[in-house]
Amino acid sequence: MASTEGVGVSQGVQGDWVAEEADRVVAEAERRGTPVVCASGISPSGPVHLGNLRELMTPHLVADEVRRRGVEARHVLSWDDFDRLRKVPAGVPESFAEHIGRPLTAVPDPCGQHASWAEHFKEPLRAALHELGVVVDEISQTQMYTSMAYREQVLHAMAHRADIDAVLGRYRTKGPDGGEPDGSDDASTGRDYFPYKPFCAVCGRDSTTVVGYDPASTELRWTCAFDHAGSFALGEESPGKLVWKVDWPMRWAFERVTFEAGGVDHSAPNSSYTVGSQIVREVFGGLPPEYLAYSFVGAPGTAKMSSSRGGAATPLDALHVVEAPVLRWLYTRRKPNQAITVSLDHEVGRLYDEWDALGRKLAGGRATPWETATQARSVRTAERELTQTPRPFPFRSLASVLDVTGGRDEQVLRILRDMAPEEPVADLDAARPRLDRARAWVEEYADEADRTRVRETPDAERLAALTDDERESLRLLVAGFDALGGDWTLDALTDLVYGVPKQRLGLPLDLKKPTPELRTAQRELFVLVYELLTGRDTGPRLPTLLLAIGPDRARALLDPARPA
Repeated sequence: MASTEGVGVSQGVQGDWVAEEADRVVAEAERRGTPVVCASGISPSGPVHLGNLRELMTPHLVADEVRRRGVEARHVLSWDDFDRLRKVPAGVPESFAEHIGRPLTAVPDPCGQHASWAEHFKEPLRAALHELGVVVDEISQTQMYTSMAYREQVLHAMAHRADIDAVLGRYRTKGPDGGEPDGSDDASTGRDYFPYKPFCAVCGRDSTTVVGYDPASTELRWTCAFDHAGSFALGEESPGKLVWKVDWPMRWAFERVTFEAGGVDHSAPNSSYTVGSQIVREVFGGLPPEYLAYSFVGAPGTAKMSSSRGGAATPLDALHVVEAPVLRWLYTRRKPNQAITVSLDHEVGRLYDEWDALGRKLAGGRATPWETATQARSVRTAERELTQTPRPFPFRSLASVLDVTGGRDEQVLRILRDMAPEEPVADLDAARPRLDRARAWVEEYADEADRTRVRETPDAERLAALTDDERESLRLLVAGFDALGGDWTLDALTDLVYGVPKQRLGLPLDLKKPTPELRTAQRELFVLVYELLTGRDTGPRLPTLLLAIGPDRARALLDPARPA
């Protein structure tokens, strides 16, 4: 791999949002006289899905571009694991409802394999980030609060709670009766605002209300909705955390964050970012980061993925069927304000086709500077090159071969060699990891109704009912099998199956532009062959199917002169 030190991927390329954002971030860090710090925040309250991945990929791409230029950049991943469990996600026993309101690190792992609920959902994302080449510095908010790392910041917020309340008051919405403001992000009693929310020392939930605070001793008194009460010295321990709209800007100042991205729900006027920008300046004496709003990532039929509803694909789910560079490209090629739809069904084949088409454009010198930049960011980072498939056969072809062969390695290897006889593969490793991704897709995502089942014996009934035209087409096809001899290759079979209808119509075999009559004849032949081979009128590409089953079996099932 060529060194990228001191060189960005596409500095000066118009429309390259990554390079443009890196320019702003580097300039802002120089103005502040601080290192570049890019930040992400993830709550491990449920499966971390492909929508959440955009929260990580956007700052990662900017930090990676900065590092490519030889400038140090840190990407911080703050685990919001001191947040409360809000609801029980789909697929988790309802008995876990008793833990609602407790910090995620205090809730047991639903599978009993990790130290906590939070760790259960962190671990798969860590594995996916490693495969994707995303390097982060992890920060547990549970550890930061309970170790008193934020002691001065928390005491400062409590001392300036009236200032915070004034900022929040500019943006609070009225309640449904037009009276008291909505205090959903407050920890207060009546009009006395407190920006800190403790967990109950008895039941462990955040169903608490702060009822008093002594700045001199830092004693904080609280009551709980479950009839508990207590007090503690906030200067000595922190069994709770700042409320969200105060916690976020506090961290900007503490980590000296230069860049952060956020979903559109945090980015609108009067949003968390707007409020936080004022709080970080007026209360914590810091600056808000350079900020980029990103649109949602959705699945077919939904605009936004949700962990709690269940069923949303995770990055590790996607990496079972999508190569890491291709998944990176899915996020790199779209500007943050453009929505992304991710589907792991038949659309995966289209995604690979588009990726392979980009590779051909690059090889042919036809790619635009922006396309060149997105590919470069997808296949390597500032630290390392990602694993790529040495011989990237079309994904759909691999899926078809695995389907019709039942995944038997020796048959798969034979077909792959026949698919590229001019440069045959030595072994299946040349087609990996894409081959393994295709195998997983066939096993996990291919609809059972779409699986190919080749007949074991000829369809005697259908062969007996052949019309004269059908019988002649099959005769020419089988005669073509014999003429191929040892040239049972994908190209030869493609020429044959498309050539038989041309013979029947008396057209030149080298005809490039099919006539409507020829299209009809080709479609009729394909349907006939599919019916005789699989009992259905469609299937994988016919040349690939014939290549997979081999000449002997193809003759046995298609020869109209052979007795059933």
